[in-house]
Amino acid sequence: MAKMRVAQISRPKGPFEIVEREIPTPRAGTLRIKVQACGVCHSDVLTKEGLMPGIQYPRVPGHEVIGLVDAVGTGVIGWKPGERVGVGWNGGYCSYCDNCRRGDFFACQTSTQITGTTADGGYADYMVAPAEAVARVPEGLSEVESAPLMCAGVTTFNALRNSGARGGDLVAVLGIGGLGHLGVQYAVKMGFKTVAIARGKDKEPLARQLGAWHYIDSQTQDPAAELAKLGGAKVVLATVTNGDAMSATLGGLAAQGTLMILGAPPLLSISPFPMISGKLSVRGWYSGTSIDSQDTLAFSVLSGVRSMNEVFPLERVSEAYDRMMSGKARFRVVLTTGN
Repeated sequence: MAKMRVAQISRPKGPFEIVEREIPTPRAGTLRIKVQACGVCHSDVLTKEGLMPGIQYPRVPGHEVIGLVDAVGTGVIGWKPGERVGVGWNGGYCSYCDNCRRGDFFACQTSTQITGTTADGGYADYMVAPAEAVARVPEGLSEVESAPLMCAGVTTFNALRNSGARGGDLVAVLGIGGLGHLGVQYAVKMGFKTVAIARGKDKEPLARQLGAWHYIDSQTQDPAAELAKLGGAKVVLATVTNGDAMSATLGGLAAQGTLMILGAPPLLSISPFPMISGKLSVRGWYSGTSIDSQDTLAFSVLSGVRSMNEVFPLERVSEAYDRMMSGKARFRVVLTTGN
């Protein structure tokens, strides 16, 4: 049998192991994908550290996958070998529970699958994915450019387009990192008056380069006061993982404004008075399903939004993961297989 390389975790908190496995045969309703690139996302810590209950080991992480359809399982319609595709966080759903029947596939109540967590992901030469989890990748994006858009990209793009903000509204992006550097670009290209908020004056040149109309240094300025001077933000897109930094922006929301939470701090403290007096909202946002990823890729080609990436070959997976976890990567880390 033909063999492939995978970078697997054999136990919670265990090291990455590059091992050979047989190339899998796609089951009914699934596709086999020859992986070309896979982003290394902070959410991969769930598998690496065993933070999500029920993970079965050994497990191959990776949910920012780009590759080529290599084989098609029985019952699959609309896909053929050779097509370029991507797979993101949402790895499939049942289609029959109440949430799925309402179109809320992300909240599937019976069999929500997470690529690289409940099933093997893209730190490998090949992977298998349900057909409903697969997105088409357009021309105009390389595999390395496309991979981070399958999670960081769709999360920021999809949150913004569902935030209630309209062209010309003031939108603030809190944090200019792996999520935020994409959030600023998407906000600008969607026609929002985009304000970037980050710690330190040194980040202002990058914010301006990404297209931000205004920059707030949260080390020396009060973000809420500065946003209020600008008329208040319709939306604050919170990409950081610091609850205090998120709370510090609430007073800068315009009436009926929304704090959109993408980062996951351990705790978030909210004062009820400004929430009540301003009819403000705090809303969490999930990344999206495969069609949302497909829309993200298409918009990125159309508008020129691109991720800034550091690239490592699959065999250097441990180094790549450590680089991502250090917070020093600018700004996403991508593994390539050579396929």
